[in-house]
Order: sequence, then C-alpha cells, then structure tokens
Amino acid sequence: MKYYVVDAFAEKVFEGNPAGVCVLDQWLPDSLMQDIASENNLAETAFTVKEADGYHLRWFTPGGEIDLCGHATLAAAYVLFHFYEQGAERITFQTMSGRLEVSRACGRYEMDFPAYSLTQVEVTEEMAEAIGVRPLEAWMGRDLVCVLEHEAQVRAVEPDQEKVRGLDGLLLHVTARGTDYDCVSRTFAPKMGVAEDAVCGSGHCHIVPLWADKQKKDVLVARQASRRGGTLYCRRDGNRIRLAGNAVLYAEAELMVVETDAKTLGKVQKDERSADPGAAGDEERAE
Repeated sequence: MKYYVVDAFAEKVFEGNPAGVCVLDQWLPDSLMQDIASENNLAETAFTVKEADGYHLRWFTPGGEIDLCGHATLAAAYVLFHFYEQGAERITFQTMSGRLEVSRACGRYEMDFPAYSLTQVEVTEEMAEAIGVRPLEAWMGRDLVCVLEHEAQVRAVEPDQEKVRGLDGLLLHVTARGTDYDCVSRTFAPKMGVAEDAVCGSGHCHIVPLWADKQKKDVLVARQASRRGGTLYCRRDGNRIRLAGNAVLYAEAELMVVETDAKTLGKVQKDERSADPGAAGDEERAE
C-alpha cells in the first residue's frame, strides 16, 4: 500500500504540519488503521478510498479517530491531485463532518469546511493553571478557545499537558490578535496523544469565526505560531470556512506490513466466527 508524508500549510519541507496519507483500494479494519496511525506517530494519518462521486476520507490520531482534520485533508488532496487525479481542479470528500471540497485556487489548495458554533464560557482558574496565563475570554465549540492579551503570550505558552487534559473540549487553542497577521494561535491536543499540533485546520474553524466577528471582516490571514509554523489564508462564507494554503511532499513509501496484517486480521475474525456455533448458524441462515 502506498504511503505518503506531506507537510501541509507549508512552503518548504520541515514547515507546516506533517500528515500521513494512505490511499486504499478498500477499507482496512479500524484497528489496523489505528495501529498505522500510532506507528506513524504524526498528529494525523488520513485514509482515503475512491467512491463513485469522489473519495471517502477518515482521520486517525495516535489516540483515536477524529471527526475533522484540516491539515490531513490538505495533505490527502495534495497526494490525489499530484498522483491520482492530475487533471482535476476539485476533489470531493465524504467524511464524518459531511461533504468537504478541496480545489486549486490562486496557486494554493482551498478547503471548504463547516464553521463551529461557539459559546462564550467562564474563564476558570483551571484554564489559567493549565495554560500558565489567565485568558481574557474563553469560548467553547468542539474545542476550547482561549483568547490571550498579546501575541507574545501565545508564542511563549508552555502549558501543563496533564492539566490541559482536565479542561473541557477536545483540543485547546490559545489565540491573540497578531501584529503581522490578523491572528496568531497555537493548538494542544494531549487527549488525542498530540502534545502540540503544528498547524490545525479544524482549529481555525473555531478561530476564524471568532476573529472575523471581533475584527468585523471575513477575510483573514492567520498564523499558527508553533515551532514549525504555518500560514492559513482564511475566508468566512456564511456558516462555512474556506482555508487555503500550500503543501510539500516529504516522503513516498510502501507499507509492507499492511497486506499481511489485514489478511491475518480477516482470517482471525473469520476463525472466531467459525468457532462460535451460534454465529455459524446465523451465517448459514443468512445464506
């Protein structure tokens, strides 16, 4: 099985956020996809299968499957555009978060994602202790978004990962108004086995609506201020967020373990069913 590593939201290798991409003929067992993602130990590994009207796409972190991932979607689209759909201008994905589109636009790849609805919540001592600085505001969607006073605070944050685990929300984003960018942010995801996500697309489906409202404009340039860093060109379009960026291929490989393990898992599952008289009877009746 072909396997690729792509640096998403990057202009050159070793920038942006690396994601693994596995292009499959058919789905592997969920447990095997989780093992591959854990073995890769990247923030996300994307798995995609071609369907009649596009592709089905799933994302796994080292800690489990996730409902939406921007940088791994960009990475998957990059691979498909360059190796499988060279003449295409748009690729459609069916996902846990519905239909997503990625198109070529102005020399970049633009993704059409759903915006998360945000509710302002009380700033707590637990947030301040986890982040190391007291936020000005806190907002909740799928993730927790904490607004800090200065960009320098965002860049300097060294959160307590165990205390971040105790906060509400799947991921934690800290953000502030930027000096050279409309906003800057960082993302922490210890609940998913990722200490810091280098560039988080789904996080900007929280961050962009927030700053679009605060700055009263729908077009923003956002910077993820992680060590690797990445720039996102963002536009709010109603209840959708368009995120654009570049990507660079880092590696192309063959996963030698996959076919053997997939067959083994399938045989074990079949043997277990055969060893269960009730299951065998059910299969015979079904036939």
